Amino acid sequence: MSQTRYRPNLSRAGRAPAREVTAVDQFGEVRELSVAGEFPLTLKVDDQEIVTLMTLGTHPEELALGYLRNQRLIEDIEEISSVQVDWEQERVDVRTRQGKGISDWENKGKKRTVTTGCAQGTVFSCTLDKLYDVRLPAVVVRQSTIYQLLHALGEYNELYKKAGAVHGCGLCRGDEILNFVEDVGRHNAADAIAGRMWLERTDGGDKIFYTTGRLTSEIVMKSALMGIPVLLSRSGITQMALELAKDLGIVMIARAKGKHFLVYNGDEQVEFDQKPDGPRHSVKVPHEKTGT
Repeated sequence: MSQTRYRPNLSRAGRAPAREVTAVDQFGEVRELSVAGEFPLTLKVDDQEIVTLMTLGTHPEELALGYLRNQRLIEDIEEISSVQVDWEQERVDVRTRQGKGISDWENKGKKRTVTTGCAQGTVFSCTLDKLYDVRLPAVVVRQSTIYQLLHALGEYNELYKKAGAVHGCGLCRGDEILNFVEDVGRHNAADAIAGRMWLERTDGGDKIFYTTGRLTSEIVMKSALMGIPVLLSRSGITQMALELAKDLGIVMIARAKGKHFLVYNGDEQVEFDQKPDGPRHSVKVPHEKTGT
């Protein structure tokens, strides 16, 4: 008989992702529209305040867990006894079994980097210290699989299609989408997926991490810390992200939409198994619009 995996006690306090509002269009007509929610959520561990996150609030418990995991503030999920969200107080309370908060928090929280993540992300020095301990497998990704995955992802991003103002991230295996999360920032969506992976003890070694947002150094770090060796984005990349992907051995595929993509790192791990429909030409990729 298999042993039941430990799970902390979780509240179920996910919020509806959108609100209905009115706006006036270019012709002066009143229209009923949806807008994405955005709420502050202060993360506390044994009453010790860690950070305030701005979030849609659809997966607050997983977001809290994933944040702690990706920042390497807590190493073992069995150290956590409960995760309880109180929206009236705008906080999520994480309780540990020992009740002593995060070990060495004074030093861990002293040095942090504000990143380019939507709504500004943070990376603690302890996260950077452990980043290069990660060893990622060298996986092969088929061109045809990328096409199939991009086609399947077209069915997602429901809130973005309805209200805009959000990013989506997906955990994928081959052309199968295992989990998809939207939030006001891609780093939040990534952390929520990390929290689910932590709860389910999901190994990232055979997965692809997809995001609608640009690939920054923060997203590369999160992918590595989740043990995921392949990054896929419909947006662009930054130079630091590329340098970090090379250091960590992450396959970086971006500007991916339809049957177009660019492999910025790890092209030797991409199996090009599809022939072009017509003659191949050198194409100048246009600059993408600024924004998140």
